[in-house]
Amino acid sequence: MEQRISAITLGVGSLVISKEFYVNGLGWEPSFEDKNIVFFQAGGLVFGLYVREELAKDFHDEAVARGPGAFALAHNVRAKNEVDPLFQRALAAGATPLKPPQEAFWGGYSGYFADPDGFVWEIAWNPNWPIARDGTIELC
Repeated sequence: MEQRISAITLGVGSLVISKEFYVNGLGWEPSFEDKNIVFFQAGGLVFGLYVREELAKDFHDEAVARGPGAFALAHNVRAKNEVDPLFQRALAAGATPLKPPQEAFWGGYSGYFADPDGFVWEIAWNPNWPIARDGTIELC
């Protein structure tokens, strides 16, 4: 298997609420949607919001049988001064603050919030991870 991720799909409680958060809170534009799923083009991968019960049916499991464990999705920005406004925009759209943006032990600046379904997001600026024009990050 090639070392890459093609898509990330989150099982959500309300597609309407989640879509509204990602569109209004993060400023994303849907690329496809129907009654059960919304897809966003997110750089080189697809990010999906799928009605939780329907996603569970798709992988033949109970909706509550699998927990996400401790993990975070991250959005890196090109400049430190981009973190706070994006964090505040997410909060204004209904995100729950977990850790306000602050200097990080690894030399950058970041903060964490939870989306309406409790998925954790980090907004980060990392001076050691330059972002290419196309939005990709290449680890050196």
